[in-house]
Amino acid sequence: MRISYHGHSVVQIQSNGKTILIDPFIKGNSLTDLKVDEVKPDVIILSHAHNDHVGDTVELAKKNNALVVANHEIATYLGWQGIRTHGLHIGGSRQFDFGKVKLTLAFHGSSFEKENELVYGGMPAGILYMNEDKTVYHAGDTGLFSDMKLIGERHPIDVAFLPIGDNFTMGPEDAAYAAQLLQAKTVIPIHYNTFPPIKQDPQEFIQLLEDQNGKVMNPGDIMEI
Repeated sequence: MRISYHGHSVVQIQSNGKTILIDPFIKGNSLTDLKVDEVKPDVIILSHAHNDHVGDTVELAKKNNALVVANHEIATYLGWQGIRTHGLHIGGSRQFDFGKVKLTLAFHGSSFEKENELVYGGMPAGILYMNEDKTVYHAGDTGLFSDMKLIGERHPIDVAFLPIGDNFTMGPEDAAYAAQLLQAKTVIPIHYNTFPPIKQDPQEFIQLLEDQNGKVMNPGDIMEI
């Protein structure tokens, strides 16, 4: 399994010949190395409806006939726009030909911003992706919560992507505590430095990890697990 990070909360997974793109916020993301015209996902998985996570989903899905996996509300909304979708909800999982996806709790908001109107986007979620005997956890945008311990116990995690930006999500200290609860083999910080309110030093977060299991990935970096 090949995993790459592309700024903000954008994560790409390549597994068994399929490309899975999580939270594809590309246009307007000053930190990403991706270009919409060059990305060709087979699958897009969304953690929640905020614009800096749904991002370029509609354009990418239509150009590539990609399947979008998201909560029921987002899947329904995007389905009305002619996009192939599969709706899940918190605690629910589905085995696909590209791997297994399960949505977990996340404590945050979820809505589309559209013409000075907020469109309800269902509950926010974290994402577990399981394939090739590996498990990747993308926490989405969330605050710290104690059931992260249960997530790690139920699904031993190889790589965990945790937000550290503070203000809208966990900050570095809470994210470091979350890492202890999850007991992931490798912890990677996301959702920082894209906007002034979430400015953080990821190396300081790495130093907070008691298990010395952190890794800072710059946009475009790749890791094999």
